Amino acid sequence: VQLVESGGGLGQAGGSLRLSCAAPGIIFSTYVMEWYRQAPGKQRELVAGITSGGRTNYVDSVKGRFTISRDNAKNTVYLQMNSLKPEDTAVYYCGAKRFNFGLPGYWGQGTQVTVSS
Repeated sequence: VQLVESGGGLGQAGGSLRLSCAAPGIIFSTYVMEWYRQAPGKQRELVAGITSGGRTNYVDSVKGRFTISRDNAKNTVYLQMNSLKPEDTAVYYCGAKRFNFGLPGYWGQGTQVTVSS
């Protein structure tokens, strides 16, 4: 199963971008969906997650700026990123896991987000 991200690119500080991740081949509505990011020279970190029931969680650095949501009819999870900062620059990955613990079992290929100051 390969998740497919889209929507990355170049943004300006203070601006917005929206990432999408399509997840064909899984029973999407039953999966926990997550967004991770990895900046150069840094470890991959969990940015946001959403359970099958719609409960969300965020890393402190994006709370109030990013919103994760899901559309089960479209097998798609989104990450709305507002008030972008240069430190948001990273490759963003979506992941899917069946239970709300551990790392995702399925990953996308990643999409680059670059925020200019």
